[in-house]
Amino acid sequence: MAAMARASSGLAYPERFYAAASYAGLDGSPDAAAAAAAKGVTSKFSNDSALLLYGLYQQATIGPCTVPKPRGWNPVEQSKWTSWNGLGNMASTEAMRLFVKILEEEDPGWYSRASNYVSEPVLEPVVNVETNHTEKVDPVVENGIYTTEPKITSTENGILSETQDKDAVSDSLGSVAVYDQWIVPPTSGQRPKARYEHGAAIVEDKMYIYGGNHNGRYLNDLHVLDLRSWAWSRVEAGFEVDSAESQPSRPLAPCAGHSLIPWENKLISVAGHTKDPTETIQVRAFDLQTNTWSFLKTYGKPPVSRGGQSVTLVGTSLVIFGGQDAKRSLLNDLHILDLETMTWDEFDAAGVPPSPRSDHTAAVHAERYLLIFGGGSHATCFNDLHVLDLQTMEWSRPTQQGDIPTPRAGHAGVTIGENWFIVGGGDNKSGVSETIVLNMSTLVWSVVTIVEGRIPVASEGLSLVVSTYNGEDVIVSFGGYNGRYNNEVNVLKPSHKSTLPAKAIESPLPDSVSAVHNATNATRDLESEVEAVQDGRREFVVDNIEKDPRKSRNGGTAEHLLATLKAEKEELESSLNKEKLSSLQLKQEISEAETRNTDLYKELQSVRGQLATEQSRCFKLEVDVAELRQKLQMMETLQKELELLQRQKAASEQAALMAKQRQNSGGVWTWITGAPPSPKVDDV
Repeated sequence: MAAMARASSGLAYPERFYAAASYAGLDGSPDAAAAAAAKGVTSKFSNDSALLLYGLYQQATIGPCTVPKPRGWNPVEQSKWTSWNGLGNMASTEAMRLFVKILEEEDPGWYSRASNYVSEPVLEPVVNVETNHTEKVDPVVENGIYTTEPKITSTENGILSETQDKDAVSDSLGSVAVYDQWIVPPTSGQRPKARYEHGAAIVEDKMYIYGGNHNGRYLNDLHVLDLRSWAWSRVEAGFEVDSAESQPSRPLAPCAGHSLIPWENKLISVAGHTKDPTETIQVRAFDLQTNTWSFLKTYGKPPVSRGGQSVTLVGTSLVIFGGQDAKRSLLNDLHILDLETMTWDEFDAAGVPPSPRSDHTAAVHAERYLLIFGGGSHATCFNDLHVLDLQTMEWSRPTQQGDIPTPRAGHAGVTIGENWFIVGGGDNKSGVSETIVLNMSTLVWSVVTIVEGRIPVASEGLSLVVSTYNGEDVIVSFGGYNGRYNNEVNVLKPSHKSTLPAKAIESPLPDSVSAVHNATNATRDLESEVEAVQDGRREFVVDNIEKDPRKSRNGGTAEHLLATLKAEKEELESSLNKEKLSSLQLKQEISEAETRNTDLYKELQSVRGQLATEQSRCFKLEVDVAELRQKLQMMETLQKELELLQRQKAASEQAALMAKQRQNSGGVWTWITGAPPSPKVDDV
């Protein structure tokens, strides 16, 4: 199985999709033998799965459906069209990945049987025994997982299969004396449906699992695992009726990518993707006493709805960062919900925030520093570490040390003291196999353990919680997706030595907001070592004294060691003083920069005021110019009217003058002849 998993994970997209499509008989291959075999494989799928695979294949290879709905009474063609058209504008890459996920859910061993369809050879199985041959084995470590369940490994028709005897149980946690290794506890009861991107929380030795994504479908069921008896049970939850609205009980909308936070006697579910998303984040609460869900009324401006965000409980507040909204836009905004007043606040912190992302992890250190690690965008995954000082509300990006992790998204994390354990995740090619831990005081990474093959802890979208078992801290993982959906429980008992504090002291001081604090801790640790040497409590000092009695009598070894430690202490104190001096200089420079910034801001405000005044004057001038233009146009009109009147007046005067001249000429004629002039023809 491990060999098959490695071979499957080695085939990247889009080749992996085309191999899956060829196996399912959707590649249009002209080879009659391959088509016949594919037909036999496809017949194993249910009608719903076959239609969904067809629609995803069309979406991935052609794009969104643009063909008209088929007419007639052919139900098969209409169902195929409905399946394709229902995918809307889903991206081609997303359709490819969902196609492979569904195929692996329906037929987990498809890749080993696809050697007739793909050119990539399948690796030889690690174990090859005869069919129906069962071998009882002792507890061993396989793929990084401790188990005592007998396994049946067989080859039938050239296919490697591996099953576990479900009636057998593995050793209880109390009998496992190995630290820093994942084990499979013996659980009873009906397991929850396999899923990922679900929510998980611990309340009184009980792990609650809510919602998630299975085969592209959102869930809303609630299950609980008793960590004392390791028994699963399903919680039949109701919905609290609002007395003011008097609405009947209704099921809670299925969701995935949400966060489940224990608070008082409730489980608080924040955000998450749903089929019909709301405009803003919804906050739901499950009452552990009444087993009922209810919506919590919040005040202030709630954030836009999203999934894949981080939600961190800090005191009595929830700090929400990033995620992806319903329009697939990535976010890097910061919001805080006060659980006592249920009031939202949005913060625009100083400094450079992390780039927009989702499926990252977050943790709080010393109730002051919020750490953000990893996550992904649409194109890439991250391995950067960002720190937000919740007192000064300022972002910083400190220098990481040690075994710096590879980029990943979809991982999970829990804190035990100052240790932050990170498990799982992936980079769009394969799952991450190592379990890592970050010392949040020194910012030094180290590897706890590495698993091999396709196992649940090397998954994306798994959940991680921390609890106690027999007085020891244990980390419990559940679910995830690594080519198939999982519903297994895995447990790790950390040794608390993975952070290697002595090594951290020898390493250079981290360039972070807590550098001075770390140096102080290192000095205190050194002082305690000096006191231990003086009291004769250090084993290696006593051993050296016993092995060399001559040096013991003279006290040379102890004095030399003490002198060395004192010299190291003085050197660290000198380094600390230099760091303090450097810090004071930086503070002074920051103060001067703030002063300059204040002056520049005042000057900017003054310039803005002057600009506003000039804009007002310009506006008034434009109004005056418009008025003058109107008056000028009126004057031109009046001038034209005046000229017209003058021409009319001149014409009238000329006509009057001619009439007068005509009258005068008639009087002279009468005086000469004594008779009026003869009338003209026109006058007659």
